[in-house]
Amino acid sequence: MSNHFSVSTPRQLADAFVHELAELEPSVATMLGLKPGDDRMPDYSPAKSTARAELGAKVLADLDVLQAASPEGFEEVEARCAALLRNRIGVELEAHEAGENLRVLRNIGSPVHAARSLFLLMPQTTEEDWTVIARRLAKFGDSYASLQKTLDEGRRRSITSAPLQVETVIEQLGEWLQGEQSWFNQFAAKGPEALQAELAAAADGAAEAVAQMRRYLKEEYLPDAQGTPDAAGRERYLLSTRRFMGASIDPEEVYAWGWQEFTRIDAEMRELAEQIRPGATPVEAMAWLDEHGRRVEGVEEVRDWLQNMMDNAIAELDGTHFDIAEPIKEVEAMIAPSGSAAAPYYTRPSVDFSRPGRTWLPTLGRTVFPIYDLVSTWYHEGVPGHHLQFAQWAHVSGELSIYQTTLGSSSGMTEGWALYAERLMDELGYLDPEERMGYLDAQMMRAIRVVIDIGMHLELRIPEDSPLAAGQTWTPELAGDFFAMHSGRPKDFIDSEIVRYLGWPGQAISYKLGERAWLNGREAARAAYESRGEDFDLKAWHMKALSLGALGLDDLEEALAEL
Repeated sequence: MSNHFSVSTPRQLADAFVHELAELEPSVATMLGLKPGDDRMPDYSPAKSTARAELGAKVLADLDVLQAASPEGFEEVEARCAALLRNRIGVELEAHEAGENLRVLRNIGSPVHAARSLFLLMPQTTEEDWTVIARRLAKFGDSYASLQKTLDEGRRRSITSAPLQVETVIEQLGEWLQGEQSWFNQFAAKGPEALQAELAAAADGAAEAVAQMRRYLKEEYLPDAQGTPDAAGRERYLLSTRRFMGASIDPEEVYAWGWQEFTRIDAEMRELAEQIRPGATPVEAMAWLDEHGRRVEGVEEVRDWLQNMMDNAIAELDGTHFDIAEPIKEVEAMIAPSGSAAAPYYTRPSVDFSRPGRTWLPTLGRTVFPIYDLVSTWYHEGVPGHHLQFAQWAHVSGELSIYQTTLGSSSGMTEGWALYAERLMDELGYLDPEERMGYLDAQMMRAIRVVIDIGMHLELRIPEDSPLAAGQTWTPELAGDFFAMHSGRPKDFIDSEIVRYLGWPGQAISYKLGERAWLNGREAARAAYESRGEDFDLKAWHMKALSLGALGLDDLEEALAEL
């Protein structure tokens, strides 16, 4: 690694950072599609984490040099990139210094899951593609061995994940192995016949590495994790929120605002429930929709239904509320692999669109899928939500930098857009009463997240006008009960969500706070146009907003207002 990058602008520095990071971390290379044929597995060891931190420090030092050479400041697009680099890399260095890289077990988005998910991002079309997969799969155990080094270092320094997270991961790993064939053997069986012996041997080795990790977590790590609290506490929580949002928050203000949102949405849901099922509460109305509402039967059938829904949204929104470029019009609906968390998710396209964006539905063993709680969710995950934003970023990455359109993103901006997209489809009249109940249920979930996430981690008191445990201190049990009182989601989903919030401090609140920034920015832009006597063109604003690239929430709201 050289002492300095040979660059002259922040955007060039950002791109150099991405390419060097892709050399350092194969997961980055695969996600972005930068190194076709890469068969390396990620190294999750403390040494590799330190190397990443050193690379980040080097980038910030080079940015200081560029800043000194431009005493009058950068032009706007370069200034945004420079601010993003400082924001994102700076907070990650703080997290590394605090030992957060050692506390990595949770039920979603941990290295345990990322190592497996890497294979779902790889090309699977040709025999050569599967040859690369076979070579990488044979190295799977090395990745888990490196992760164990990190977990051992955490044990040595008494920095461990909470027992609840460890127990959940142990259970998930068991799901990967259950049945006649492990998940890895099922995946390998999709490869060409000529490679089956090699693939099967590699899959057997990966399954054994999972079994070994499961034994290690259960017999060695979990005993040492006893006593680690579920709650993050104020200091860790505020650091984590800056990682997820690129902004500092006043947690008490956000907590109070979250409660106001809960109250507002609850009133809307009660009014709509009366229309759907007179005399019913919202939860009763959703239970009725589960049994008597429109539904799709069959796993492959629901995948097809979701695919058609996204294709139709693209056709109807293009040219009216967005200008959707041709490469963006391909998005794939997928069924999530077993042993995933309960929530649907999205994986972005490669930078060259050789791998399309994909939405993923965890079935949780179900074969019947009520429509009311799918529609808004797929506007969120697909179009005009995550897919439209991330694919547009890939489309304009040459005008910004790869960093601004991939690794520099944070949950506040991206999940905020996805919630804005759900609200937009409601504003445009796309939701019938059943579908609107699902939309409000999703909105309620995001408002409750704000309340219980902050409430659990900061151990705040439950508001006095709460219908449950008023004045008591939030606990995971009370949070789960409160969630169940106001949601149509099944118990296993709610349980998974509570574990997720506890293991990912501050991530859950980024959705609603991000939506707030997008809405505030839109209304400020609209007001600015009206003050000049000009018409506000929402489609033009959307496309300019989607072409900004990543920003922290504070910078985002200001930039949106000026579009």
